[in-house]
Amino acid sequence: MDINIRQSSAGKCRSGCIVVTMDTRRRFSLSGKEIDKLTRGQLTRLARRGDISGKLAATTVILDLSRVSTDRVIVVGSGENNRNSDKEFRKMAAAVAETLIKTGARDAVSYISQDAEIEDRDLYWCCRQEIEVLRDKLFKVEHLQVESGRHAGKLKRYSIGVGNKEDVPATKRAVHDGVAISNGTDLARGLGNLPPNICTPTFLAKTAKQLFHSDKRIKIKVLGETEMRRLGMGSMLSVSQGSRQPAKLIIFEYFGGTKSAKPVVLVGKGVTFDSGGISLKPGGAMDEMKFDMCGAASVFGTIRAVSDLDLEKNIIGVVPATENLPDGNATKPGDVVTSMSGQTIEILNTDAEGRLILCDAITYSERYEPNTIIDIATLTGACVVALGSHAIGLFSNNDDLSQDLVAAGKYSGDRAWPMPIWEDYQEQLRSNFADMANVGGRDAGAITAACFLARFARKQKWAHLDIAGAAWHSGAKKGATGRPVKLLTQYLLNLI
Repeated sequence: MDINIRQSSAGKCRSGCIVVTMDTRRRFSLSGKEIDKLTRGQLTRLARRGDISGKLAATTVILDLSRVSTDRVIVVGSGENNRNSDKEFRKMAAAVAETLIKTGARDAVSYISQDAEIEDRDLYWCCRQEIEVLRDKLFKVEHLQVESGRHAGKLKRYSIGVGNKEDVPATKRAVHDGVAISNGTDLARGLGNLPPNICTPTFLAKTAKQLFHSDKRIKIKVLGETEMRRLGMGSMLSVSQGSRQPAKLIIFEYFGGTKSAKPVVLVGKGVTFDSGGISLKPGGAMDEMKFDMCGAASVFGTIRAVSDLDLEKNIIGVVPATENLPDGNATKPGDVVTSMSGQTIEILNTDAEGRLILCDAITYSERYEPNTIIDIATLTGACVVALGSHAIGLFSNNDDLSQDLVAAGKYSGDRAWPMPIWEDYQEQLRSNFADMANVGGRDAGAITAACFLARFARKQKWAHLDIAGAAWHSGAKKGATGRPVKLLTQYLLNLI
């Protein structure tokens, strides 16, 4: 898909399709008025007859209008007026994308960003959101299907219409950034959707090297189990010991800033399949446990976006990758292991494995003397109960970092919500046989999981993102979402 800008007014634009807006009072946007004027009121007459709806995100395809250089015009409803909220604008953009995919148009020029009025949002934001929503709708899962490509649409080129010359720089930047962030999101979704017999820890390590071999700013390191054992990563290795697939620690080193600048470290949980281990999960929907590496996938995707954006920032990605399976050699409830930090852990539930690999990865990350560590994990079902699929659970030991992540989530539409990690909850992790237990009981499960990780990040500015509810869809729309690539990338953009 070629995505670019088209500097032309709607009336002079030659295209297979032009997209404009109209509200419920039958008031067209500036571009819509221009089309209506050229056609001597055809749009107005259609609206009066009820053939065009201004209801929010309702779309009407109009063919063969006279006196315009386009095969079709799509009118999308903007609701009660042309002033919309963030959510309403994204809904309009999604409706346009879905409608375009169903038409026979090979190219389209959209003026919905040029004409939008969104409170506290500028043209750059509108254009970028439009591109990201379009790419989300175009994403298809079919590379493992026999008839691959059968769902491919005819749309090959999508342009953001720009009527004013002074708007060209902001629009160009928005298209560039929107495509880069979408590339990262698509990568995360693609990795998340892979079946676990393909997407193993070794596969992830090889993929990292293949993806970034040509980018000289990115160095890839992969540690095997022998090296992890030398480092004392007993907590990480306790998870992999029930699997025939060897664990890998994958490290991305992106140096886009100055040598002296302390990096941001992103740590992504990479459990490529989670059966629960000896604490076996129920069989229903267990196939979805291939998505337990979506935290790792989001690190891959964010590094891809950062590379495409050419960010002047030092960013480290750390991905502990393993399977969690039952076996004669698997970790048992009651086992005590020693983490890389030297702290001992009593494993009461082998299905609480994500925190066991993350804690060693966080300790490993300290060697980079980071400014900030953010871990991303499909960590707890308790977070799904608390927040559903709309918001990501956000836990942090630094209020400024928490506020920055909330702001990035709100701007990008990839929202997070702050949760407490008070010392009161630490009591639930008390163990009679080790420094801590790996679970704290049923109550406040997402919080005690975060409190466990907080013990390994006391010296760091740290945040934990529990994406268990946000990382994938179930049911008919089953598939990875790519979250929180957009949130993370926006956070990094805001730091520049």
